[in-house]
Amino acid sequence: MQNSLNKEGTVVEFSSKSTSESKSGASIPNDLISHSRPNLSEVSQLIQDKTLTSSTIYVIKKDGTKETFDNKKIINAVSKSAARALIKFTDEDLKNICDFVNNNIIRMNKQEVSIADMHNLVESALEHLYPQVASSYRNYRNYKQDFVHMLDKVYQESQRIMYIGDKENSNADSTLVSTKRSLIFNELNKELYKKFFLNVDELQAIRDGYIYIHDMSARRDTMNCCLFDVKTVLEGGFEMGNIWYNEPKSLDVAFDVIGDIVMAAASQQYGGFTVAEVDKLLAPYAEKTFKRQNEKYLCLGLDFEKAREAAIEDVRKDYEQGFQGWEYKFNTVASSRGDYPFITVTAGLGTEFYEKMATIAMLKVHMNGQGKKDNKKPTLFPKIVFLYDKNIHGEGKINYDVFEAGIECSKRTMYPDWLSLSGEGYVASMYQKYGRVISPMGCRAFLSPWFERGGMEPADENDKPIFVGRFNIGAISLHLPMIYAKAKKESKDFYEVLDYYMELIRQLHIRTYEYLGEMKASINPLAYCEGGFYGGHLGIHDKIKPLLKYATASFGITALNELQELHNGKSLVEDGQFAIEVMEHINKKVAEFKKEDGWLYALYGTPAENLCGLQVQQFRKKYGIVENVSDKPYVSNSFHCHVTEKITPIEKQDCEKRFWDLMNGGKIQYVKYPLDYNTDAVKTLVLRAMEMGFYEGVNLSLSYCDDCGHQELNMDVCPKCGSRNLTKIDRMNGYLSYSRVKGDSRLADHKMEEINDRVSM
Repeated sequence: MQNSLNKEGTVVEFSSKSTSESKSGASIPNDLISHSRPNLSEVSQLIQDKTLTSSTIYVIKKDGTKETFDNKKIINAVSKSAARALIKFTDEDLKNICDFVNNNIIRMNKQEVSIADMHNLVESALEHLYPQVASSYRNYRNYKQDFVHMLDKVYQESQRIMYIGDKENSNADSTLVSTKRSLIFNELNKELYKKFFLNVDELQAIRDGYIYIHDMSARRDTMNCCLFDVKTVLEGGFEMGNIWYNEPKSLDVAFDVIGDIVMAAASQQYGGFTVAEVDKLLAPYAEKTFKRQNEKYLCLGLDFEKAREAAIEDVRKDYEQGFQGWEYKFNTVASSRGDYPFITVTAGLGTEFYEKMATIAMLKVHMNGQGKKDNKKPTLFPKIVFLYDKNIHGEGKINYDVFEAGIECSKRTMYPDWLSLSGEGYVASMYQKYGRVISPMGCRAFLSPWFERGGMEPADENDKPIFVGRFNIGAISLHLPMIYAKAKKESKDFYEVLDYYMELIRQLHIRTYEYLGEMKASINPLAYCEGGFYGGHLGIHDKIKPLLKYATASFGITALNELQELHNGKSLVEDGQFAIEVMEHINKKVAEFKKEDGWLYALYGTPAENLCGLQVQQFRKKYGIVENVSDKPYVSNSFHCHVTEKITPIEKQDCEKRFWDLMNGGKIQYVKYPLDYNTDAVKTLVLRAMEMGFYEGVNLSLSYCDDCGHQELNMDVCPKCGSRNLTKIDRMNGYLSYSRVKGDSRLADHKMEEINDRVSM
């Protein structure tokens, strides 16, 4: 036996045979091939003797159909291969090749020849006569064979999606035709990415599971999460779909236009799409509506005070109807990419009259939910994030009423999540020093600072960071327990192996920046041409490369708890010191990469949804079942304590605080509230989280009976009517998802098991 490496770098065994093998791996019996340069007159005589004509010899195609033998097909194929090798065949060359093939077909003494045998004969002719062209022919042939295998895999996946569905992303309803189409295209795009973008080492790393490249189906096409600058797009009007939109002159129109902008722009990316400080965004249009309505009522004869009250009430109604319209649109109209875009809005800092009205109206609409009368439930989108500043929202402060409305909404619906701007840490420090908010993109991603004049570092003490209008180009996650297990099995230093995989991710990010930089602004006109992105006033034919300098690329981490368990058999709750050391090492390396490469890298606590089950399978395949590491069908998300830990919410906050400042590229902290809509308890824990500088999520298990409308926490059977026809909403990771809808779920089985096991989360 002898070994070789195939194109993907994996070992393939070959056995010795009494045949001549082409370098493609196929074989032809030795007695069927004449390796001497053919005598043309002899071959002509043989052809005449054997009557090798198109009417008697057939080629059997791959699909089983027959086609008459034709030398023109050979001439066409070898001529293309020669051209790829920068060689031009003469007529005599082509005749020699055809004669070689014809000679050996005659020797086979068959009336039907398979297409595989034909390829082998042509390749053998070239190998014997023109080796340089043989290599070109072989590479192209292998290229086509690879495509056959790839498309077969895509076909198998398409059948699964069509008839079974897909639960990899809970935001995508795979029962819909449009989603099925998108998922099938994504499978093809993922395979194309692996074939044309990854090298052998990277393929091996993702195949084994040491790293995970998120969203392979979209990474070559566009960018990831973003903080879209809706305000800049709206001001003065803009063009969308070759139609000019004037800037809205009223609040109701502003809601409609913003909704259209969000749906159109979010379709041209993947990941979270955030409209930051929406209260401040909408307030100018609310004031326009007030002025218009106030003038109308004054003209109708109302006195000043009554006209003002009526106009304000109209604004309030427009706010509520506008937010309700967003909830309808964002939860029922799938984007062109086939899913419901992950839309987030942040609010709470606005202290002016119409700004406060906006936030309170949004919270009211979300808390009341959507649905039939007496059978309403909260929607999943937009995800609401409350921007908390104790100097504005503390008791007795100007926005304390807004804070209380937020608490009331959180205790009923889990949203809003809470982002501290007056506590400790990176996000709060940017706000306190520069007055700039870093709103999360999607469920947890945060941008690294980019300064107006200095870039990565401030030019001077007056330079300020820009966050709104920026984006991420994707995340690649390290599977830390796998890397640790590999190092131990191979008797290598863990950090040496870790650095190897970090370098792989680094090079992938560099190539992604370079690849995306060649894209034209026309791929997302609202972002790159109409100001949705910072500096996004390019021409449609301009390359987007200048705008990538401030885009962030993420190094993700998963299963930190399992890493600690593998190291010394203790969980993060019991120990955690090794986990901290590892995170410090990764941060140091990322900082070095950032300085050397000039790109904005960041460390990200990965919110594994489908990945938390896949990684267990990958670990088991390589290293088996290890107690508290791979003995459950899921691994822990990012730096979080294991969901089965019997700890209090306060203990969980304290435990996870140790890792908080080590993952500034993406993080969220959440605890399970084993309460019955207890306002004081929710308020106490949220305020504690705000002091600690957290981005905090309230976690409940919301349950709604679809038959009688009864609702309570965590029920599986309605105690009022006995129905099992329930809708249940659980926190997926940093966001909410349906864990049950009419008896079904969009969540994978391993995620459902994780939800069922939750004690601390």
